[in-house]
Parts: sequence; structure tokens; C-alpha cells
Amino acid sequence: MGLGSMLLMPLIGNLSDVYGRKALLTIPVTLLIFPSVIMAYRRTTNYFYAYYVIRTLTGMISDIGIQCLPIAYAADCMSEDKRASAIGIVTGVGSAAFVCSTFAVRFLSTAQIFLVSSISSSAAALYMTIFLKDTTPHVNKKYNALNQPILANESESDSSEKTLSPINTPPFYQIISLLKSSTTILLATFISFLYGLGEGGAQTPFLYFLRARFQYNKDNFAVLMLICYGGATFSQLILMPKLAPIIGEETILSLALIAGFSNMLIDSIAWATWVPYLVALFPMFLYLAKPALQSIVSKQVGPNEQGIAQGCISGITSFANILSPFIFSPLTDLFLSERAPFNYPGFSMFCIGLPWLIAIIPTMMISWFDTYNSSHKIRDVLC
Repeated sequence: MGLGSMLLMPLIGNLSDVYGRKALLTIPVTLLIFPSVIMAYRRTTNYFYAYYVIRTLTGMISDIGIQCLPIAYAADCMSEDKRASAIGIVTGVGSAAFVCSTFAVRFLSTAQIFLVSSISSSAAALYMTIFLKDTTPHVNKKYNALNQPILANESESDSSEKTLSPINTPPFYQIISLLKSSTTILLATFISFLYGLGEGGAQTPFLYFLRARFQYNKDNFAVLMLICYGGATFSQLILMPKLAPIIGEETILSLALIAGFSNMLIDSIAWATWVPYLVALFPMFLYLAKPALQSIVSKQVGPNEQGIAQGCISGITSFANILSPFIFSPLTDLFLSERAPFNYPGFSMFCIGLPWLIAIIPTMMISWFDTYNSSHKIRDVLC
């Protein structure tokens, strides 16, 4: 699923630059309805396999598409000085929805869970269709269908005013051109990969570690997730809009990465069952990393590249999420067994935090470069 997201997200983002955010956002929102409807209707073995296949296929688009396309939409509608706050609010609402759903499933039966999921997904698609206003398709208005300047007085030699025409340029070429357009974007892709490695390790391998060492069960994991995403909701909705105008996205990103490494470091030396609950508040700051990075990237590209830029960042993070368990799960198993080279059961948790620590270096480098050096930069506010 993650590999498919990595490949499809830049393409979907690119299409949203051409045909508008609403048209492309309709696809992942609508696709979310079908898997839940299958399990709400019947939960026999055959229906489960059908659910599994359809959920895998739709998840390639839905899971990441619903995360990156609203970010591009927010970038369309907000000026640069308010963009970090807007992106933080969008991600914060997503975290709040996760908290509400996790809390709700504790009081619902299995049949009711899928029924509520189906109704919620359908309501989201209906609401978006009726009330969401589309942004203007981000085709470069200086070019007509033949990719020629419309205004005769616009010189082709003025390279600073040119942008790639999304219609006539292949997506792969646009991705390469996007990465070459700014040193900041290159650094941001490296940060997104390192962040994805740590994020992937903090999911499956970390849960396996808690299960093996502290005998955590599903109720323990549910409480842990409520604490993590409750803190994430607070930080993204409250702290991000307050801090971004004062200290900037680069500083927020650095502090978030430090908090993430500190979280895994303390977990690696945890001696009691309650310690992970205590340090679960650290992700309150860690979850500021992604909106801060998305805001940095959004300021480096013009209106006709917001979708493909956010798609690339999400796709790289998704690829790192896939790669991470292959690295950290065997390492976790090794140091929890009698075959460990030395006595440090939580060594794999320390290693999971290292990508976040390393990512601080390119984050600091971003501030050394001119944040507004992209040749594709356009300051228009479209909404």
C-alpha cells in the first residue's frame, strides 16, 4: 500500500495542479466508502478477503491523498505568513478525528464500527461535493494549449517569469525539475525520508517492543494512541498557529525532531510499564514536524506546483514507512532475545530515534539558504 502511495501521490498531486483540488480530492474520499460498506454488509471469510483486497487498492490513493491534497488546498487559499498556521490546523483536525474514532470504537460493536465508518465517509463525500469551493486549476495562464505565451509583450527570455506548464510536461520531468529548482526542496526531501524512517519505526517495531517487554495488550495500545494523538491535536491546533509566526517553521521542525529522538531514547531505557505512557506526551511536539516541513515546501513552489510538491513529500515519507520495519523489526527481535550482542533491550528504540536526530542537520542547513530562492516562486493568493 505504501509503495503504491509513493508512486501515485506525485501523479495525483500533479493532476490536482491541472484540474483543481476538489476534483482530485473527490477520488480518495469516495474510495474510502467501499471497504467499510463491504464489512458493514457482511463479515464472512469471503467478504473479509474482498475487503482486504479493496482496502489495499483504495488505500494507495486514499490514505496519503487525504493527507497531502488538503495541504495543497490550504496553500492555495492562504498567504505565506498564514500558511503554517493553516496547515497546522488542517493536520490538527485530522489528529482530532483519529482521537474521536479511537475513543468511539471502545463503545461500538464490530458491526457498528463499519456502519459508522460508512456513514462518515459518505457524509464527507457529500459535504465536499456541496460545500467545498474548488480552487482555480493551476495551469500557467501565460500559456495557451500550444504552450505559447498568450501576451505578445511577454518575452521568452525572461526565465524568472517562466514556470512549467503542467499540461504539456510529463510528471517525472516535473518532479526532477522541482527537486532541482531549490536547495531547500532537496533538503526537505531528505528530511522527509529520515522522518518517515523514524515514524515507521515508531509504529510496528515500537508496538512489538512494548508487547514483548511490557506485555501490552490492545487496551494499553488504545490508551497510548489516545495520549499521543490527543497531544498531537493540541499542538497542531493550538501551538502551531501560535509558534509559527514567532519562531518560524525551521525552528519548530528542529524542536519537533529533538522531541522525537528524546521520546525514543527514554523508551529505550524504560524500566516500568508506566514509563511509555509518560513519554507519550513527547509526540505532542513531534507531530509538529510534518506540518512544519509541508509549510516550508509550500513556500518554495508556485501555485501550479503545490500538488506535486506535497505529493512528492508524502510519497517519500510513505516509502520510508515501508522500509523502516524491514530495518527495525529484526533489530528489535535480536536485542530482545538471548542472541543480543550486548545487554541493551531497547537498543532498537534508540536506533529508531537516530533518523530524527540526523534530520536536524539538514533542517539547520535550510536556514542557511535563502528560503525564497526557488525559480518557481509565485506569491499569488488564489482564493
